[in-house]
Formats: sequence, structure tokens, C-alpha cells
Amino acid sequence: MSIHSGDAPQRRIRGLLRARPYFLAAAFCVVMATTAADALAQPVASLRVAGEVPTPLSLSAADIAALPRTTLTVTDDSGAKATYEGTPVVEILRRAGAPLGKELRGPKMTLCVVAGASDGYHVVFALAEFDPSFTDQVIILADRRDGQPLNAREGPLRIIVPGDKRHGRWARGVTTLTVLNAR
Repeated sequence: MSIHSGDAPQRRIRGLLRARPYFLAAAFCVVMATTAADALAQPVASLRVAGEVPTPLSLSAADIAALPRTTLTVTDDSGAKATYEGTPVVEILRRAGAPLGKELRGPKMTLCVVAGASDGYHVVFALAEFDPSFTDQVIILADRRDGQPLNAREGPLRIIVPGDKRHGRWARGVTTLTVLNAR
């Protein structure tokens, strides 16, 4: 049997064609690993404010970061001290036109705010709980903890209620604030 120089490229091509399933499998693994890494990455913060407000809002992370900021040092779910930074929820409600201050009286005292989370969890607050004319407590929509963005378990946005003994209303992954009338 004689070997011609033209046989070598054909053998290489046949070898690549036989190895093709391995290349496809490797490419598939790379795509899946990239997709999985993207799924584990920090979700992008966004918030929708709706319901009985004259100006419904859709806020991006940049919009939220541009609002007035507050820092709270509290005891977290595990009993450790934590410093959360974020926007007082009253600032967001004010921009949506929720009745606050002298406007929050009479029949409007039955207004409440439902905070909805990405996992389907919901918590309810009386609108007056956010209003500085009713309380000195400042409830924030936090996007940072101990100087870092909230991790995937807590964030990207979390309600922090410093006066609550139990943290059942410290909703994680908040995506909506809906103002409703409870009557």
C-alpha cells in the first residue's frame, strides 16, 4: 500500500468528523455553564409602584440609588449586627403621589402598602407607618448591606423595618409596592 501526501489531510478531516460529537458536547457544556453562571448572578434591581397613586412608577437600580439615602444598623435574622443602606420608602411613595403629611387623614387612613417579592411573598403596611408625621421610625428599601450590594438571597432590594421584633415584614427580593385601600 502506498501512502500519498494527499491522504494526510483526508485522514485529519475524517478524524475531526469522528470527534465532532465531542466538540459539540464540549460547546454545549460551555453554553450551559455560562447560562448557569448568569442565573446565579445578582438580579438587577427594579421596582414598580402602582395602585391608588396618581403617578405609578417604574424605577431602575440607578433611579433608586439617586434617591435620598439612609443607613440603619440593626440586628439581622441571625442575631448579628448589620448595617443596611437604602432609600426611605416614604421617598418612593412621595414621588408616586401617595397622600402623606396633612393629606393622610380621614378616609385615606385606610390606605395600605403591599410590598411584593419576586418569590411571591407579600407583606402589608399601613401607609401611616412610612409617614414622618406619624412616626419617627424610618423603613427603608435597602440595596446594600455592610457596604456591599445585597447578595442573591437578600436582594437585590429588601425592606428593613428597624422597629419590628420579628423580621416577618423584612421582605427580600422586593419588586413591587402597591398602594391599596383596606376598606
